[in-house]
Amino acid sequence: MRADLRAKAIAVCNEKIVKKGEGVGLSFYAFFANKNDDPELLMEAAEWWIRTHELDHFEKAVKIRDMIASGL
Repeated sequence: MRADLRAKAIAVCNEKIVKKGEGVGLSFYAFFANKNDDPELLMEAAEWWIRTHELDHFEKAVKIRDMIASGL
């Protein structure tokens, strides 16, 4: 996952955790606007989430943030 996507994903996770608590879940779609203005980046996030790590559609934001921060 490229550095700018990692930074954005961590920021989104942190924002969700602050707003809704550590139990909040999210999907990789949370990292994007409602319109698909960057399909390559969306597919990169989907690949990381679905194929590489075989994550469920919704995962805890804390888990995702920690995975991304650790370099997974």
